[in-house]
Amino acid sequence: MVTILGIESSCDDTSAAIIRDGVVLSNVIAGQKVHEAYGGVVPELASRAHQQNIIPVVDQAILQAGIKKEELNAVAFTRGPGLLGSLLVGTSFAKGFVSALNIPMIEVNHLQAHVLSHFIKQDEKDINQPSFPFLCLLVSGGNSQIILVRSHKDMEVVGQTIDDAAGEAFDKCAKVMGLPYPGGPVIDRLAKMGNPKAFQLSKPNIPGYDYSFSGLKTSFLYLLRDHLAQDPDFVENNQADLSASLQATIIDILMNKLSKAAKDLKIKEVAVAGGVSANSGLRKAFEEYAEKYKWKIHIPPFAFTTDNAAMVAMSGYFKYLDKEFTALDIAPFSRINI
Repeated sequence: MVTILGIESSCDDTSAAIIRDGVVLSNVIAGQKVHEAYGGVVPELASRAHQQNIIPVVDQAILQAGIKKEELNAVAFTRGPGLLGSLLVGTSFAKGFVSALNIPMIEVNHLQAHVLSHFIKQDEKDINQPSFPFLCLLVSGGNSQIILVRSHKDMEVVGQTIDDAAGEAFDKCAKVMGLPYPGGPVIDRLAKMGNPKAFQLSKPNIPGYDYSFSGLKTSFLYLLRDHLAQDPDFVENNQADLSASLQATIIDILMNKLSKAAKDLKIKEVAVAGGVSANSGLRKAFEEYAEKYKWKIHIPPFAFTTDNAAMVAMSGYFKYLDKEFTALDIAPFSRINI
């Protein structure tokens, strides 16, 4: 049996998880409410909160898994990309923990971990993992990428945003509407009550499989400005329709490029990952496209959509099997490709 402790601290969620032979035994996440007042993540506050949270979170993960720390074979930690101060907390803890137990340490790429979240088993009978090769749409607050996954170790970004990410577009448009942070889930909730065709928003014409969302944000801002000049209560009276129109446009942009890539690369197995994969409209679109194009789709459980340590432990499990261990003098990085 191979038992891995995963540690995730790339942004504002402190998470620890235990995975044994691919089966998740625990996945504990501590969020940080402090950022809501600022409308976004404050890096200094995030790193301080990680320092407070990491020991109790790891303790709970081991406790809930029903194991002893001596049963661990290795510790996997997120090396990057992410906020450097936050990553330093997780990296430093991992170094101390493996030194005390005299077990290997495994560095994990945060983006690859999101993709590999699809291989996490809920129990030993879980056989819903993707087959290679497959396409994965990775959508979050910081990333919008189409990834060709040939194996656990061989991933190629075939399309990505040239400016803003889809999740960032959700959050920033929500902010100009005066909605609370994080805005993505609020937009999703309001969109269910609105008309997705109420307002027309611009869609970019970007070659290949790349994305762009900066023009959409500008288009949305101008739409609000023009209507507010005529009606000061425009946003308040049209929240649902604005949310539905924005969400439908973002999803349309995402799915058009994804379906084009799937057709050109002749791939019928398609997955979605990242925080925006929790969006109900995107999940519904995946089901509709699967029916239309005969895709076999993989949509992660909600627990594995946002930043979580189970996906880090899963990635670490595959690296452990290949004996890809990390030296203790390793330093985290804030930016890196998949």
